[in-house]
Amino acid sequence: MIDEWLKEIKKTSDPESLGMILVHNGVVRGTAKDGKPVKAMQLSYNQDDLDKCVSRLEKREGITAIRVWINHGALNIGDDIMCVLVAGRFRTDVLPVFQELIATIKGEIVDEKEIAD
Repeated sequence: MIDEWLKEIKKTSDPESLGMILVHNGVVRGTAKDGKPVKAMQLSYNQDDLDKCVSRLEKREGITAIRVWINHGALNIGDDIMCVLVAGRFRTDVLPVFQELIATIKGEIVDEKEIAD
């Protein structure tokens, strides 16, 4: 998926507007943030809220493309949680949008429940 996104964005973007592509691949860890063991994770998300967030951030100055895929259902340790890509002109354009997008996804769009051992 990420390789396809990269090829597509490089092929379709104006070379004058594309100078940086950041990618995040979140994975289910074997321990919770508090250090306790995790057996699995149950994940759901709100597609409408995700679409609105992406649409809003794509309009930011210097942003060429945003792609997001979020897994859902019962996830095991090592499974992908999400893949996020933000492409744009300069690091100063891309980094803040990348950080805001991931923070919004984690804080407002996904509902994750860690299943303890």
